[in-house]
Amino acid sequence: MADNKKMVREITSMEDDFAQWYTDVVKKAELVDYSSVRGCMVIRPYGWAIWENIQKILDARFKATGHENVAMPLFIPESLLQKEKDHVEGFAPEVAWVTHGGSEELTERLCVRPTSETLFCEHYSHIIHSYRDLPKLYNQWCSVVRWEKTSRPFLRSVEFYWQEGHTMHETAEEAMEETERMLNLYADFCEHELAMPVIRGQKTDKEKFAGAQATYTIEAMMHDGKALQSGTSHYFGDGFARAFDITFTGRDNTLQYPHQTSWGMSTRLIGAIIMTHGDDNGLVLPPAVAPIQVVVIPVAQHKEGVLEKARELADRLSRFCRVKIDDSDNSAGWKYAEYEMKGVPLRLEIGPRDIEENQCVLVRRDNREKAFVSLDALEETIPRLLESVRQGLYDKALANREARTVTATTLEELVEKAGAQNCFIKTMWCGDEACELKLKEVAGVTSRCMPFAQEHLADTCVCCGRPAKTMIYWGKAY
Repeated sequence: MADNKKMVREITSMEDDFAQWYTDVVKKAELVDYSSVRGCMVIRPYGWAIWENIQKILDARFKATGHENVAMPLFIPESLLQKEKDHVEGFAPEVAWVTHGGSEELTERLCVRPTSETLFCEHYSHIIHSYRDLPKLYNQWCSVVRWEKTSRPFLRSVEFYWQEGHTMHETAEEAMEETERMLNLYADFCEHELAMPVIRGQKTDKEKFAGAQATYTIEAMMHDGKALQSGTSHYFGDGFARAFDITFTGRDNTLQYPHQTSWGMSTRLIGAIIMTHGDDNGLVLPPAVAPIQVVVIPVAQHKEGVLEKARELADRLSRFCRVKIDDSDNSAGWKYAEYEMKGVPLRLEIGPRDIEENQCVLVRRDNREKAFVSLDALEETIPRLLESVRQGLYDKALANREARTVTATTLEELVEKAGAQNCFIKTMWCGDEACELKLKEVAGVTSRCMPFAQEHLADTCVCCGRPAKTMIYWGKAY
C-alpha cells in the first residue's frame, strides 16, 4: 500500500476517469489496503470508523423497532444449504467451500456463509413452537463470503461486512409489513444520515433474491449516473419454513408455517458515499457518519497562546460533536488539503488575530464557504452548519439524479438515451423477462426497480409494444 500511495500524487479528475478517481480517493484517504487474499480488502481505521458510525445509527434504529442481535456460525453444512432448492442454486456460483479440517478431509463440505437464511431457519425450527413465540425479530452483524470474479474496494469484494436481519411472523400480512418497514427504515437512513436520495421499489422476478417471493430495493444514483443498489428487503412467504419444517401451533390450535423476511445493508454504503458526494479533492462525508465532524487547525501555532486556545476549543467542541485538533508541525496549507481529502465536514481555523477578536473561521467542506463566527456562538453555530452541510449534500445529489433521469416510450428512444449518458430511464414494461433480457442486450441496461411511486408514461411496453403492466427504472449499475 505504501508504494501505491506514493503513486497517487494528485487525484484523477472524476470527469476524465471516474473509476480511477474512485481508486485514487480510496487510496489517498487511507480507507483500505489491499491484502494477499484475492478479492479481499483491509479496511483501515478511517474507513472502519465510517462503518462503525453507520453500524451505531442502524443498530439503534433496529433495536428501537424491537429487533435483537444474535451471532450465527460462520460455516454451513452442505446438507443444510441444500434444503431450499432455489436458494442454493442462486448462490452456487459464489460459494466458497471448506473441504479439510487440519490434515483430514471432512465427511461433509462446509460452506463459508454467503448469507445466513439456512442457519437462522435451522435455529428457528428449534425454538418456535407456538404463536406466542412469534414474531422473532433477529439481526446479525458479521462478514460474509461470495466468490466474486472481479473486485473493487467496498463495491464488490470476496469478503464484505454487513448486517442481515432475519425475522419470522405469524401471518403473511405481518411479514409483509416487516419487509416494507425495514425498507423504509433503510431509505430514511440513506436520505437523512447519508444525504443520499433513493428510489424505493420492487425488483423484477429475474433480479429478486434467491428463494424470495418478492425483493424490495432502494436504488441510489452515483455522481457518474450509474445506479447502486444500496439496501434490500425480502419477503420469503413460508417457503423456507416448509423446507426446514418450522411449524407452530396457531391461535386455532392447528399447526401452521410462519412467514419469513430478511433484509441487509453492507460496507458497499461507504462506496456509495464516496461516489455520491466526493469531488476532485477527495471525500465529502455526511456529518452523521464522519469520523471527524470538525477539525481544529491552529494557525501560526508557534505564537504564544494559539495552541492553548485551539486545545481549549477542541475540548469544548468534544461535548457535542466529534472533533480532532491537528497540532502537528505540518503547515496549515498541508493540513487544509489533508482534511479536505478526508472529507471532514467543517474546518475551524484559529490564529492570533482571531483570538484577539474572540472569533474563529469555519469552512464547510461541501461548498468551501467561510464564515467568521464568535467563539461565544460555537455551540449554536456548529450544529446548524453541520445540518446545512447535510442538506446541501442531499440537494446536490438530488439535483444530479433529476438531471440524469429521462423518459423513453420506444425502444429506439431508450437505446439512444442509454448510449448518450449514464442515467435512469423511466419506461413502461409488460413484465416479460424476454423484454428485460433484450434491453440488456441492445442497450446495456438492467432493471433497477418498479417504483412504489408509479407514473403512467404510455399504454404499451417500451420493448415489445404489448400492453404495459408497470412503470420501471432502467440503468447501468455497479
